[in-house]
Amino acid sequence: MESGQNATKHALNQERREVLQRLENWLETPMLVLGFVWLAFLVVELIWGLSPLLETAGTVIWVIFIVDFGVKFMLAPHKLAYLKSNWLTVIALLVPALRVFRVVRVVRLLRVARAARGMRVVRVVTSLNRGMKALSASLGRRGFGYVIGLTGLVTFAGAAGMFAFENEIPNGFKSYGEALWWTAMLLTSLGSEYWPHTGEGRVLCFLLSLYGFAVFGYVTATLATFFVGRDAESEEAELAGADSIKALTFEITALRAEIRGLRDDQAGVES
Repeated sequence: MESGQNATKHALNQERREVLQRLENWLETPMLVLGFVWLAFLVVELIWGLSPLLETAGTVIWVIFIVDFGVKFMLAPHKLAYLKSNWLTVIALLVPALRVFRVVRVVRLLRVARAARGMRVVRVVTSLNRGMKALSASLGRRGFGYVIGLTGLVTFAGAAGMFAFENEIPNGFKSYGEALWWTAMLLTSLGSEYWPHTGEGRVLCFLLSLYGFAVFGYVTATLATFFVGRDAESEEAELAGADSIKALTFEITALRAEIRGLRDDQAGVES
């Protein structure tokens, strides 16, 4: 009896996985486009602010994201595991509610507006996470092209966040262009004379520095592999390449066959 129930449960979970996979494949392109649009709206909001029309469009996209996540969550066989693997997505869906339901006003009445400003850092990070997923889906697999594209997203969105946090303080960023240049220098490990003064800016600067450190190592290793590979393909290079090793292996195999033939001939003569 118990084995029959387990078999039925396993079959049901397998059917849910198949339905979930078909749904994700069907919605991949629309959600990909909406992910990039959502990230673009965030950059515009941080730099210039959203018009009522764009704010309404952003709310509609946010509702679509909620419906998409809710349906996928209902279809997921293991709910807790699905939440653990998509916890940043959950936060990204909860944060915009502060604006939609005007919870920020309540927060200000409680005199903790600093926490409300800090939520903007969370919005930047979670929106970048959605952009990362959209970029990964569009490029098919994570390789050098994915890293370059992701670095572009991090640079533009990170600069928008830094400008929003640091534009109102003395000697802060006066334009988005300055913030973009500073972010690019930070990610390339060149640095700058300016360092953030706000708590939110420092948090975002720290996250950008971690990303730049990781990507710099990856790009360096990729370029080194590329040039070593080109050097290995050259016959005049000191480093033995795959073609040279293959040719040497072929010659050794032929030499072994020739030695084996000589031994067989000698054994036939002696017999």
